[in-house]
Amino acid sequence: MKAIIAEKPSVAREIAQVLNVHERKEGYFEGNGYCVTWALGHLVSLGMPEDYGIRGFDKASLPIFPNPFILTPRKTKQSNTYKPDPSALKQLKIIKNVINQCDSIIVATDAGREGELIFRYIYDYLKCTQPFERLWISSLTEKAITEGFKKLQPGSNFNSLYASAKARSEADWLVGINSSQALSIAAHNDVYSLGRVQTPTLALICKRFQDHNHFERKKYWQIQLKHRKEYLDFTSLSDAYWEDEKQANQILKATEREGRAIVEDVSIKTVKEQSPLLFDLTELQKEANRKLGLSAEEVLQIAQSLYEKKFITYPRTGSKYIPEDLWTEIPELIRILNTTDQFKPAISTLKFGNFNKRIVNDLKVTDHHGLLPTIKVPSAVTAGEKSIYDMIVYRLLESLSEHCSKEITQITIKVHHYPFNIKGSKIIAKGWRAIKGILTDHINSNNTIDNNVNTQEELIDLPEFKIGDELKISNAELREKTTTPPKLYTEADLLSAMENAGRQIENKDQQQILQNMGIGTPATRAMIIETLLSRNYIIRKNKTLVPTEKGLQVYDLVRDKKISNVEMTAEWEMALDKIEKNEFNENQFINDIKRYTTEITNELLSLHIPLENIPELKCPKCQQQNLIIKDKIVKCPDDQCQWILFRFICGIQLSISHITALLMTRKTPLIKNMNSKKGKKFDAYIILKEDLSTSFEFSKK
Repeated sequence: MKAIIAEKPSVAREIAQVLNVHERKEGYFEGNGYCVTWALGHLVSLGMPEDYGIRGFDKASLPIFPNPFILTPRKTKQSNTYKPDPSALKQLKIIKNVINQCDSIIVATDAGREGELIFRYIYDYLKCTQPFERLWISSLTEKAITEGFKKLQPGSNFNSLYASAKARSEADWLVGINSSQALSIAAHNDVYSLGRVQTPTLALICKRFQDHNHFERKKYWQIQLKHRKEYLDFTSLSDAYWEDEKQANQILKATEREGRAIVEDVSIKTVKEQSPLLFDLTELQKEANRKLGLSAEEVLQIAQSLYEKKFITYPRTGSKYIPEDLWTEIPELIRILNTTDQFKPAISTLKFGNFNKRIVNDLKVTDHHGLLPTIKVPSAVTAGEKSIYDMIVYRLLESLSEHCSKEITQITIKVHHYPFNIKGSKIIAKGWRAIKGILTDHINSNNTIDNNVNTQEELIDLPEFKIGDELKISNAELREKTTTPPKLYTEADLLSAMENAGRQIENKDQQQILQNMGIGTPATRAMIIETLLSRNYIIRKNKTLVPTEKGLQVYDLVRDKKISNVEMTAEWEMALDKIEKNEFNENQFINDIKRYTTEITNELLSLHIPLENIPELKCPKCQQQNLIIKDKIVKCPDDQCQWILFRFICGIQLSISHITALLMTRKTPLIKNMNSKKGKKFDAYIILKEDLSTSFEFSKK
């Protein structure tokens, strides 16, 4: 008998069905020589400090270096303590019983770093000794599963992948636990959370926010001329700009008096725009955020659902390419897609038998190839799933198309000695942009994409020019412009910044080494953003991500500390990548992390953070204890009393003055711009009722 361990029940069901394992038991399927069971994500994780006998935040205990790390069943927070999750304990018991019945194990958790860690932690925690093989597949179609079981690999082939995953897990624990406790101690036991990846990401957002807000906008002026030639109207713009409006006006008048311009230079170039590559997860998240307004986490959840329904290949991929052996299956996939009316117009532009092979590169395929639709045509999908599926299909069709050829024209004209530029472009051969046009029409007809998104660039057709030609000026005007600050990050922009963090390093030598390294991985970046949101370090505001007061406070405390160093984090990602490739020793990595943890812990403990001026307020219920005022709650320290007030109400955090007024007068000042459940803004007072619960009071008007 062989045990098969999948990552989720839905995946276990698919595998059981393909293998004709039909007898349903408590927590697993049995039959045909197999027992198919499942994890529920991370059932086992690294123990918390209390598992090592360290309770509370104690300066003398820092830094905490477990040796060895303890594995514990997944825990959930109950009151002020973490307790084992009953569902995790139950499933671990089932997995143990299944394994004890079997001679060997087939690992069918997701084929990647996290999937490997999920199984190995379960295997180690249960003290298993059975040999195991690895199922490594990129989709859940019957064909993929059948082929995968024919090509099972020895578990030892993935030891370096596990070493990398384990090193990442332990490094995140060491940095996160120690830095969070150190900053919390320095902040007089006000609880803060820091992390190896989340803090540099917060630093990116805060720095951009401050650069945006502190940017000094300046006015400047350029001159625009209007012309007409061969029945075509077009404009030219001055090469120079002027910060002095008076000077710009003088030049404008001289230009108007002249009334004509002479062509000085004519440049016509034909450029080739290569077709885009396939989506990897990060690129899909960026595109869906720009065009559909979806968060990175929402895109990941939708893509995961499509994968589990067998409509797309494995979504948590970092590659935009496919291997050579998969190329032979692409024509059949296109023929199947062509049975769907929606895709027929786009597919008709492709050259069957002569597809663009740019996406084929064995060397650039990592754990998994780029995102592809499968041969299973979707049915019964949500609107979100339909939109993401369509994006993946159209991207495949674009990638198989020929390049787009454009003619770019740049004309330099002069009025007196002032140069003006005329720019034009026209498409000679649409290539992959023919697909883009069809996609745009599809988008507009379904209104699934924000109409403000410009999905097709403006093309300007120009007449013919020769050097020495004279152009009449039909109109001249001064255009007032303003320098623009760095844009606040959208989620798509932040994903790009995280992906390309190595390129932002000022040291040119280091930048060269780390230019292709990011912070986080395609599979973890969405979770990092969600963590910052859940910690109330950032909020979503008009499609952008901006720091909260608390986020800026944390950034101000750590901005010049190593914990927020993007370069350091990118170096760790490079080291983890090398461990996975068996090019670096994981023990050396952890020793380096321990040294780094000691440095940042000492840095944070040395901070001098003044106490916030918080008034002493008596509990309104027991009238005995002074209330504890935290970032998210106000509560009575008496366990018998248990009075509590949540500080976040309808998207607004109650300030100290709000809380004081509420408790002293039973009514806050008018609080503006709260958000209702329907997303509408409203103003209201918050009152403390006789039963000590809170309610709204609206102004008489």
